[in-house]
Amino acid sequence: MELDEITKKAGILIEALPYIMRFKGATFVVKYGGAFMDDPDPRMRAMVAQDISFLAAVGINVVVVHGGGKAISRAMSESGLRAEFKNGLRVTDERVVGIVESVLNSQVNPEICELLKEQGCPAQSLPGNEVLRCRKMLSADESGAPLDLGYVGNVVGVDAESIQKILDSGRTPVISPIAKGESDMHSYNTNADAAAAAVASALKARRLVFLCDVPGLMRDPKDAGTLISHLKVGEVGSLKKSGVICGGMTPKVDSAVEAIRAGVRRVHFVDGHMPHSILLEIFTDSGIGTEIVHESVAR
Repeated sequence: MELDEITKKAGILIEALPYIMRFKGATFVVKYGGAFMDDPDPRMRAMVAQDISFLAAVGINVVVVHGGGKAISRAMSESGLRAEFKNGLRVTDERVVGIVESVLNSQVNPEICELLKEQGCPAQSLPGNEVLRCRKMLSADESGAPLDLGYVGNVVGVDAESIQKILDSGRTPVISPIAKGESDMHSYNTNADAAAAAVASALKARRLVFLCDVPGLMRDPKDAGTLISHLKVGEVGSLKKSGVICGGMTPKVDSAVEAIRAGVRRVHFVDGHMPHSILLEIFTDSGIGTEIVHESVAR
């Protein structure tokens, strides 16, 4: 190995050192989702698992909250059911919620745990309906008329103590976005981004990281050179009005703002397709994605 290459690698480690020291003992929540979950190249999924394993190895308490929309749609199709969405949300009747719960708790969650274990991270499966409580989501159509989405809920409670016990044992909880209704104790489908934000808020996490299908927030979605690397919550409203924040990024950003207002210090959006994007965002001076912070936080 050439001396210049060795020196470069040492420089990377030195750059990471103050961040490693600063975050030791802190809690990070990682929202594991996006098309890369279905990437046919196992190396892509392995690199995400390596990043999470690295965080745990340097003393960070990591909690993973995952999605699984595509796996749910596939399972519904195999069962002869057509996925129906209203206001961007999956209509979830009794039969559908059974499929959602089975896919997330018995298929996707164990697969992510196994990926993490293969990279040396002692992951523990934690079905969301064991630690998340919700209320039935109330929605409306364009005319304002009530819209019944079935068993779709908003997370209103998190059993932070149970999650913390797993962290204290040296393991990484992997949580599915299934919640129990606080009044009927029925299983509900919830938005995984919102569930991750609720978990981060309840744990007073230092960081919440969303793995996305894009590099972050961009002023021009077709131009990665317009990436917004630093954003304060007070700037979110104007970016929504201008259309910069739209589509699938809207619930992520809304969840990020709620988490920050609840005490999470910073929220990051990084590209799940980029090799080791979590490490590059967290342990380098410049980062590679978008971070959202409170008004009082300096750049």
